[in-house]
This record gives sequence, structure tokens and C-alpha cells, in this order.
Amino acid sequence: MPAPIMQTVRRSLLVTSATLASLALTAPVSLAAPGPSPSGSPSATPPATMSTVGGVRLGQPGTQVALAGDAPVVPKGITARSWIVADAESGEVLAAHNAHWRLPPASTMKMLFADTLLPKFPRSTSHKVLPADLEGIGAGSSLVGIKENETYSVHDLWLGVFLRSGNDAVHVLSAMNGGVANTVAEMNEHAEELQALDTNVVSPDGYDASGQVSSAYDLTLIARSGLQKKDFREYCSTVSAKFPGETKKNKKGKKVRGSFEIQNTNRLLSGDYDISQYPGIAGVKNGNTTNAGATFTGVAERDGRVLLVTVMNPEKSDHNEVYKETAKLFDWGFAAAGKVTPVGELVAPKGTEQAGKAGANPSVSATPGASGEAGGAAKAGDKPVAAGAVAEDGSRGMWTALAITGGVLVLLAAGAFLVNRRWPLPDLVRRRR
Repeated sequence: MPAPIMQTVRRSLLVTSATLASLALTAPVSLAAPGPSPSGSPSATPPATMSTVGGVRLGQPGTQVALAGDAPVVPKGITARSWIVADAESGEVLAAHNAHWRLPPASTMKMLFADTLLPKFPRSTSHKVLPADLEGIGAGSSLVGIKENETYSVHDLWLGVFLRSGNDAVHVLSAMNGGVANTVAEMNEHAEELQALDTNVVSPDGYDASGQVSSAYDLTLIARSGLQKKDFREYCSTVSAKFPGETKKNKKGKKVRGSFEIQNTNRLLSGDYDISQYPGIAGVKNGNTTNAGATFTGVAERDGRVLLVTVMNPEKSDHNEVYKETAKLFDWGFAAAGKVTPVGELVAPKGTEQAGKAGANPSVSATPGASGEAGGAAKAGDKPVAAGAVAEDGSRGMWTALAITGGVLVLLAAGAFLVNRRWPLPDLVRRRR
């Protein structure tokens, strides 16, 4: 199909999707997406009616893809209950499977936690942990090893959240933010601002809880928002770091505090015995609980194109299966980009249309904070990765992520015409030895 005709087809599809999505987003949340399961456990099959935010096809059960010409077919062996492949810059959804199925998100919910709280505390802020700060952590939670009556910097705590998926670090930061209940309320409010209407937060760490749900579509929206923040990009791309240990007396009776190394549990970033680092990977967050199974959202770059992939709960139980299926979808997405007609789009957060009209700069990438810096300086010894660059120790250096502030949608007249603006990608911290 000639390029001009292909562009016309894409625009027509997105115009229709935008119009219907705008209608869905003005309806009550209960109409935009079915309510969460009371038991907290997902049903065996997707509901017949799901949200149409981002496009009508994204609300349909089953695999949604529009192949054209020599586009490769969706890879076989993808067993996830829900998944999505999207262009991080344009917001085009290249393919999806049950994209709006509301499922337990596990620790991928920590992306929303970080996107909500990161701007609030400068990384140099210190906090002495009280016993009450660690109350209410679920049994069997992943922990980074925070100790009562020890002092940690906000930077340390965020490393614990992103690298070790530490629920103890989440609870300490929540305590600093006025408590778990207040943090949950703010997270739900922020999800609504992002138009992540499938998401309902009950516990800020993603621990299994009745009614706690999100979707592959929403997790991708949330990751896209988080990746605008410099601190977020740095933390989610860090392979390993030093974490403060417990204060003890040495042989001379002097109190000393050592440290220990923590590594990122995102296996596409850190690798494992049965899976290698994915070329170009630059974050984002993984999770695994009894109800949720394995969940993962990742961002990767190849040849100047940046993709976001979310995979939720593969039926296949092989070791690292969620990462293996994500890698297959990344490979397909990079091969299919430009050869498929988008089946939907990642919508912009509320208010970005007005911000765009007011002349907001779409390339803004700083995390606001009391430090006055764009996310602050990186701590010596941390090891962020960059797509396409390999350090001597085998770590990949972080490349970049996306800016979201300027917005992608401008609905004119009655909301029937969409201008799809490409979001530039800001530089991140460069690879360090």
C-alpha cells in the first residue's frame, strides 16, 4: 500500500478511536471499565465488555493486530492473559491481547507508587525508620532489608523499591507521605489523572488485596508517565547498587555501618542463567504474587525506535517465562513497526491538551523537587544502563525514555480530529564506569 494511503488509513483509525475514547473518558469510571473482582482473583476468561479507552479494538477480547504487506505475524507461544506492544513516542498501539482486562498487577503497581511520590521528596532527605513505619507489610513480601531505628536517604529507599521491589521501602516512603491510606488515595487520584481507569489501588506495594487491579493498557500508560521523570528513568535502569546495612559494633567496640549489594530483579536488565540481557533494554518494573502470577512492563530502544511492552500472567510456568514472552514481543514490535496499522493509542493524561495550548514544552523531563535539580545527581557506585552501549562489566548503559508533559492529543471541533504529536526523548544519565 502506498505510504500516503497508509497514513490516511492510520489517521482515520485514530480519529475514530479518539472520538470513542473521548466519550468513554467522559463517562463514569464504572461505565468505562467493569468493576474489580470482589475476591481479588481474576476470572479464567476476559470479560465480554472492557474499557474502550485508547480505541474500540482495545476493548475487544483476544488478540488485536492489523497486519499489512510484509509485516511479521505475532509470535507463537505467547501465553500471557494480557499483553500490549506500543510505540513509546507516538503512543501507537501496534498490537494487544485483552489490553483492558483488569488483573492483579503485583509489584508493577510500584510504577504508579513511584510516579505519584517521586516528586515529593528530594533524594538527599534522610529518614529514621520507626517500628510503625514497617507495620502492615504482607506475609512473604519481597524486602530490601530495612531495619528499625536506622536512617536511610530517600535515594536509598527508591533503590530498594526499584531494584529489590522492597515492600519495606514502600511502607517507609508511604509513612513519610502521611501513611498508607493517604498514599493509596493519592495513587488512585493520579491514576485517574493519567486516564488509567482500569486501575484500583488497595495496597501501594502491589501486594495481593481484594479489588486491587490494573491492566496491561494502564500499566503501559503509567510507565510512560513515570519515564518522563529523570529519577524514575535512573532508578528503573539501575542494575546494581550499594544499600546501607545495619549499624553494629566492630571488634574495637566502635559502631560502624557497612553496606551490601542489591541487584535489579528485572531479568531483561540484569540477566539470569536462562535468559540474557535484552539488547536496548532500559527498565521498567517486574512483579510476581500468588494472584497476579508474573507481570512485567519493559521499555527498550532499537535503531531510534522506543517500544513499551507489558505482559501479565503467562499461563506457561517455565522459569523467567514473563521475560521470555516480553522479549518475543519486543522482537516482533521492532520488526513490525511501520508495517502494521495501529489498533489504538496510549491516551494523554488529563490536562495535557490545555497545557499544550498554553505553550508547554513537550521535552520537559525533570522531576520537580526541593533540590531544584532535574532529579538530582546520581550517587556514586550506582550502575544505570543505556540501550545500545555495553560497559566492561557487561552492564548496558541507559539510553533514554520519553517525555510526556506536552501531551499527544489535541481534539479539535467536536473531538473528531486528532493531531498525533511525536514526543521527543530526553537524555538520561550517561553510562558510568
